[in-house]
Amino acid sequence: MGEISTEEAIRVAKERGLDLLEVSPDSVPPVCRIVDIGKWKYEQAKKERVQRAHQKQVETKGVRISIRASLHDLGIRARQSEKFLNQGDKVRIEMILRGRERANEAFARERFGEFTSLLAVPYKIEHEQAKN
Repeated sequence: MGEISTEEAIRVAKERGLDLLEVSPDSVPPVCRIVDIGKWKYEQAKKERVQRAHQKQVETKGVRISIRASLHDLGIRARQSEKFLNQGDKVRIEMILRGRERANEAFARERFGEFTSLLAVPYKIEHEQAKN
C-alpha cells in the first residue's frame, strides 16, 4: 500500500476486519502488515513445528573399554565410535578400572591414547574426567 499514516492504516484494517501487525518497529518509518492475527499465529506455530521436526537431536552414545582389552578389541570399539560420530552423535567413552588396575592410572591413560589414535574421524574431547 505504500507509506500511509498510522490512523489510516488502522482504519483500513478495521474496514477489512483484520489487524494491523507491526513487522519492523525499528525501521523509519515502521513497517506494518494488515493480517488476521489468529491465522498469522497459527502459520508461525506450524512453521516452528516443521522446523522442530527437521532438527536432529544429538544423542550421547556410550562405549566402554577395558584396560586389558586387546588392540583388536580397541579397533572394534573405535569403528563403533566412528559410526556414532559420523551419524552426528556424541560419544562417551568409559574405561573401566577394577581393583588393582586403579593404581596404574598412567597405563590407563596410555591405553586411552592408543584408543583415540585408532579413531580416523576428527573428534574433539569436551570433558575429561577421572573417577577415583
